[in-house]
Amino acid sequence: MTTFAEHRAVRSAWHAVSRSVDVADAPYAVRLCGVDLVVWRGGDGTVSAAPDRCPHRQAPLSCGKVVDGLLECPYHGWSFDGAGRCVLIPSSGPGAAVPSKACVHTVWAQERYGLVWIAVDEPGTTLPRIVQDEDAAFRRIVEPFQHWHVAATRMVDNFLDVAHFPWVHAGTFGADVDRVVAPVTMEPIGDFHGWRYEVSAGNDATGAAASGHSAPVVQRAMTTGFSLPLLVLSTISYPVNGLEHVILLVSTPVDDEHSLFTFVVWRNDDHSKPIDEVLALDRAIGAEDKAMLETIRGTLPLDATGLLNTQADRVSVEWRRRLRALLDAV
Repeated sequence: MTTFAEHRAVRSAWHAVSRSVDVADAPYAVRLCGVDLVVWRGGDGTVSAAPDRCPHRQAPLSCGKVVDGLLECPYHGWSFDGAGRCVLIPSSGPGAAVPSKACVHTVWAQERYGLVWIAVDEPGTTLPRIVQDEDAAFRRIVEPFQHWHVAATRMVDNFLDVAHFPWVHAGTFGADVDRVVAPVTMEPIGDFHGWRYEVSAGNDATGAAASGHSAPVVQRAMTTGFSLPLLVLSTISYPVNGLEHVILLVSTPVDDEHSLFTFVVWRNDDHSKPIDEVLALDRAIGAEDKAMLETIRGTLPLDATGLLNTQADRVSVEWRRRLRALLDAV
C-alpha cells in the first residue's frame, strides 16, 4: 500500500502532533497525513487546528502571530478565532462587515496525556484510556517530538516486536535477552490488545537509573499492546523493587515515508529522580530503533502475503490484520 497516510481511516484517527507545552503564544506548524496544518491556542486556552493557508492569498498562517487569542495572518493581518471565523480584516476599516466565506475550516483537536491530538477528518476512533494517568502515584513525563524518515507502519511493527532486542538493542539492554521468543498468547490489556512476557535485560549504569536496581541483569515483567491504528503501549514492572515504567509509543504519519515520534512515560517512583536520568535508557533505545528503521524505505506491506512471518511475529500479524480490516471498512 503506497498511500497509507492519506487513507480516510488514517485521516479520521487521532494523531499526536506536539506536546501541549509547545503550543503556547505562537502558531505551530505541522504536517499530518500529507496535509499542512497550523495549530494555535485561543484566548480561552483551547487548542485549534486548521489547514495552514489563509483564504485570502493563501499565505501560511503558521508564519503569523497569535494576538489576544486570535490567529493573525502575516500577509494582510486577517485574524481568525478558535472556530476558524475571520473576525478582522484591517484593510476594510473599523466596523466593516467580514464576508461569511472569510474563514478557515478547522479540523478536530484535543489535548490528552500532555499531547495535542489532531484528526484531519471527522474522528472514527477514540483515544485509549491509560489508567496510570489517573493514579497520583505515577508521574507523567512527555518527551519532545522527533522527525523520523520512516513509515509510521514500520515503526509500529518494530515496537510490537521483541525478536530484534538482542540485535538492535545490544548496546543498551538487549545483550542478555534470550534470542528465542516464547510462544505468544494474546489478550486484551485495558484498551490495548497484546501479550504478557518476561525479559532478562542488561542493566548498565543507564539502565540502573531507569530500573532503580544496580544488578548487572534485571528481570522485567512486561506487556506490549496496540490500539488501532498506530499507538503502542508497553508496561515494564521490576519485581525486585515494585517499580513500574509505562511507555506510550506514538508514531504519527507526516506522509507515507516520514513520521513524527514521541513517547510518554508514567512511573510510580518517588518523583525526585531527574528526568534526564529517568529517560536516558528510553532515549538510547529509541535512537537504536531509529537508526535501524531509517535504513528501510517504503511503507510496510499490510497484505497477508507481503512479508514472511514466524511465531515470534504473531502480535504484528494480528495488528496488521486488524488494521487491514479497519482500512477496508472505510
